[in-house]
Amino acid sequence: MYAEERQQAIATLVTEQGRIAVTAVAEQFGVTTETVRRDLAVLERTGVLRRVHGGAVPAGALTLVETALAERNATRAEAKRKIAAAAADLLPAPGGSLLLDGGSTTAALAEVLPADRNLFVATNSVPISARLATSPGLTLHVLGGRVRGLTQCAVGETPVRALAELRVDVAFLGANGITPGHGLTTPDEAEASVKRAMVRAGQRVVVLADGSKLGREHLVRFAALDDVDVVVTDSGADPAVVARLEDAGVEVVVA
Repeated sequence: MYAEERQQAIATLVTEQGRIAVTAVAEQFGVTTETVRRDLAVLERTGVLRRVHGGAVPAGALTLVETALAERNATRAEAKRKIAAAAADLLPAPGGSLLLDGGSTTAALAEVLPADRNLFVATNSVPISARLATSPGLTLHVLGGRVRGLTQCAVGETPVRALAELRVDVAFLGANGITPGHGLTTPDEAEASVKRAMVRAGQRVVVLADGSKLGREHLVRFAALDDVDVVVTDSGADPAVVARLEDAGVEVVVA
């Protein structure tokens, strides 16, 4: 195989898989890891992909930019409402317990929680706490800590310690990025620490993510696909990424 043919094949792999590893590509094509790294360098210069530690992701998939909550609330609002409606079918039975991560899509779920259902709800989100504080059927537990202005969520050791003492029926989480090869990511380490603790606290983990999040990676991974039971997304999700998530054993609900 000529170098150009191999590079084209690598470009196809990274597009289809969302992330590739240097060692796996070297084994697949029968070349050295140094050859693969040179191929990745060529493809990065042409804008096809971006190199990351140990491999590569599609160009534009890796980002350090984190948008403010108000901006996210105004983006893809209809898709988030549909996701929330589908996620409501996954709520625990009366008398059950759940965690609500901060974020615009989980906030949409908070909007449709049955006010008269007897549920224990824990959250680190200031806006979600304010929304649910007057719901008569809900027992609200607010996870305290330092509040990040950008996301309006409590972060730091305080919520992480509190979550270590909780075990809920369902943890509903948001994610800035989901890829089959790398799992769930977010731009901020403090947010990621709380999300990891939420994953550990949930008997069942449900991730709410609109289609724009699938196939994207951010700076910090907080969960592997093995940690997730269900991903609820919308019809804008890339069918190829959905199929790979399902192949990995994750149930995907397309709202």
